[in-house]
Amino acid sequence: MDIQGSIDFYTNILGMQVIGRSKMPQTKGETVAMQSEKEGFILELNYYEKDSPYSIPYVAGCGLDHLAFKVDNLNEILEEATKSGYPSVLEMKDNNNRWAFIEDPNGIWIELF
Repeated sequence: MDIQGSIDFYTNILGMQVIGRSKMPQTKGETVAMQSEKEGFILELNYYEKDSPYSIPYVAGCGLDHLAFKVDNLNEILEEATKSGYPSVLEMKDNNNRWAFIEDPNGIWIELF
């Protein structure tokens, strides 16, 4: 996991802000708290150094299937994501709804609707 790459993705693509960051020497890790808007949803990213007993490879669907975010303008976000190297991996729609998935730098699927 590239912690800075993840921070850049969530701030630049999804407009989140870092509201806290701290090292955890006991686990050889670091946490980064990010917020979607003032007093909105908080996402905590966890990173562990390779020699930490908590550092395990991410396996898609194992414990986490995807994260979902409601966005103001889906077309605008998808355009910005594509320009930044995160193209849509799946887009779906029905009579009233449209949603799309992109992957974050670690391969986690991000649903945008």
